[in-house]
Amino acid sequence: MAFTLALPVSSVSQYVQMFFDRLIAKNPGENEFHQAVKEVVETLVPCLERHPEYLSHRILERITEPDRIIQFRVTWQDDKGEIHVNKAYRVEFNNAIGPYKGGLRLHPSVNLGILKFLGFEQVLKNSLTTVPMGGAKGGSDFDPKGKSDWEVMRFCQAFMKELYRHIGANIDVPAGDIGVGGREIGYLFGEFKKLTHSWEGVLTGKGLAWGGSLIRPEATGYGATYFAEEMLNTRGDSLKGKTCAVSGSGNVAQYTVQKVNHFGGKVITLSDSNGTIVDKNGIDAEKLAYVLDLKNNRRGRIQEYADKFKCEYFEGMRPWFVKCDVAFPSATQNEVNKEEAQMLVDHGCFVVSEGANMPSTPDAVEVFLRNKILYGPGKAANAGGVATSGLEMAQNASFSSWGTEEVDMRLHTIMKRIHKTCVDTANEYGDPGNYVLGANIGGFIKVANSMIDQGIV
Repeated sequence: MAFTLALPVSSVSQYVQMFFDRLIAKNPGENEFHQAVKEVVETLVPCLERHPEYLSHRILERITEPDRIIQFRVTWQDDKGEIHVNKAYRVEFNNAIGPYKGGLRLHPSVNLGILKFLGFEQVLKNSLTTVPMGGAKGGSDFDPKGKSDWEVMRFCQAFMKELYRHIGANIDVPAGDIGVGGREIGYLFGEFKKLTHSWEGVLTGKGLAWGGSLIRPEATGYGATYFAEEMLNTRGDSLKGKTCAVSGSGNVAQYTVQKVNHFGGKVITLSDSNGTIVDKNGIDAEKLAYVLDLKNNRRGRIQEYADKFKCEYFEGMRPWFVKCDVAFPSATQNEVNKEEAQMLVDHGCFVVSEGANMPSTPDAVEVFLRNKILYGPGKAANAGGVATSGLEMAQNASFSSWGTEEVDMRLHTIMKRIHKTCVDTANEYGDPGNYVLGANIGGFIKVANSMIDQGIV
């Protein structure tokens, strides 16, 4: 069947600009979504020039428009009997290569634009893993901080009373994200089970006793570290002896520290929304155990680490002012700006492996690329989390449970494959060492070809 390009454009670059202008007009105010799409489509130009069928099949227009957006109200009651109302969403973005897959985020900053950015990124990230998963994202502006377990449970149960209609093991499989850990997944799964009268692998990040996978809590941090090690290996180097800066102090940051220690590196920073600690002696296993208890059990602030271990604390600052060899942005989107990126480079940082989603602003990314440092974008470097969620789905589907070594080996293999895809694709399209281009084109081609194969749907 022949398709023709209706728009009178003189070049692919002109087509891409017209496409992006229309996208902004159709999605006003969704700045994070605009940023994510722009960063991807600008790197796709050489791919689109080589494959004009992607233009005639309107793949850009289709891949940036979610299949569906589910928005609903969540009404819940706190411990004092007061009633609260939150907005909630599930953005099912693209299922060309598998069931929708992506996390649920509970945070006051959650809005539709942020979830669309995360869902779009998830489509390409999941494609890179080679595991058959589509892309989605969801969540609510509910803030679990300061809430009792009972309040979190009541919210999660109310949230699932609507969400359960739209998910399933072969339809859409949510996972955790910011504000959604093992506690929240447990409450959500329990309510799903009650409402549907079925036990199925509809959520990942479950407890080990009821269908969860070993290594899942560690996977994103481990994966970002594996990716950094692979990038260093291209220069005959490794993480051994490297000084590392890590932002955040939650799940991703914690297990990045653990795996960096395993490779013989030294992490000297952690942070939270209040500030940054700098421990020049390094965060060893004993200190990391304190962080896990502080953040996962007591839900305290990172400043308490500085008080206990007598190190420096910088209130209101992010870690990017420190001298380091390797940086792992592991907190949230847009946490590294142009000035901070330049500061990292000026202080000797030559590797950045993103544990968070889109943590570097476009100007920051430009600094990294211009200075030819080893820069692993989030859709590639932090794909270990969703990859291991895919492994959890596989275990659930086969009614089996794999040991720690097997899951970690599979995760390590997936991260090596993602790295190879990025390197090979960048080489193929004439920009060796550009992991941004490699990740974007590598993830895009698989989804685009699948969409063409399946027709106009």
